[in-house]
Amino acid sequence: MLQLDQMKTEIQQYESTMHEVLDSLDLEYKKQRIEELQRESEAPDFWSDADTANKKMKQLKDLQTTVEDAEHVESQYEDILMLIEMGNEENDESVIEPVREDLDAFKNKLEEMRLATLLTGEYDDSNAILSLNAGAGGTESCDWCSMLYRMYTRWADRKGFKVDVMNYIDGDEAGIKSVDFQISGPNAYGYLKSERGVHRLVRISPFNAQGKRQTSFVSCDVMPDIEKDIDIVINPDDIRIDTYRSSGAGGQHINKTSSAIRITHFPSGIVVTCQNERSQFQNKDKAMQMLKAKLYMLKKEEEEAKLAGIRGEIKDIAWGSQIRSYVLQPYTLVKDTRTQEETSNTGAVLDGDIDRFINAYLRMGANKAGRVEEA
Repeated sequence: MLQLDQMKTEIQQYESTMHEVLDSLDLEYKKQRIEELQRESEAPDFWSDADTANKKMKQLKDLQTTVEDAEHVESQYEDILMLIEMGNEENDESVIEPVREDLDAFKNKLEEMRLATLLTGEYDDSNAILSLNAGAGGTESCDWCSMLYRMYTRWADRKGFKVDVMNYIDGDEAGIKSVDFQISGPNAYGYLKSERGVHRLVRISPFNAQGKRQTSFVSCDVMPDIEKDIDIVINPDDIRIDTYRSSGAGGQHINKTSSAIRITHFPSGIVVTCQNERSQFQNKDKAMQMLKAKLYMLKKEEEEAKLAGIRGEIKDIAWGSQIRSYVLQPYTLVKDTRTQEETSNTGAVLDGDIDRFINAYLRMGANKAGRVEEA
């Protein structure tokens, strides 16, 4: 049948890409590493060091997920070809719809895996810490902040990633003034680094009695959760550590003890907070880890900025220089100003469907890297 023959040709066009992706994953090494970690986890003293054990178990789970996804894609390819052959032999048109569904799922998963191979940055495989801060605009901006927070948590749910709130400040009337939260999952930072910048919303405000269109801004900062010790020296005289009672969404001891920690770094102006851990000591330890990571990333940005002065490639992320606009009225459009990726399905985007923007950003980065190598 013509439709099945066309779909057979379509899927066969992806065969070389599939093999390139599978080869790049070095599956044999990953399988060996899985066996090593499984043997280690069976040792009687494996859990004597809980932190190390948890890190190894996380690594084991990530490796198993990668291998399972690769094997699933390969078997899916063979299953689709077999189903097409069966449909042609028996002249069975009823297989056309399931073949199309399986083919679309195969293409989407293969593209997801292909993009994951582009995540080769130093901390791309780390968990991500996001900080959302409402801009000028009062309640409207706070509401926009809560919408973005929901968008990212919904995205994390779709991926099967874990979300932990680290600090949460309610808006005066509605929404969120600021929120810091960690998204944990394979390559979380590699994906979410694309979201760093200013996000702009245009809509008819539900908080404006005159029904006027308003523009709101929320800044999104994204940093990797760097677990290893970073070579950053912090002078105790350069910081102030404040303790306060936790508030808003967060850990189990919210509003019970003054265990929340805020660290202010005077030279850089960086402020980090943490309130979701069980004790003041753990909150302080996590906040110091975040501060070191932010200072490290700031140092890297300064080095990149010097190179950008020569290349003229990197734009400074500043208030007002939005990376993405979300227009809800008078028309619907979400457009990324860096990649020009856009969609009119604003509802899906705000419900967490942001992969198209993340993927476009990764492709843009890969294309730039390719041009630099060619030069």
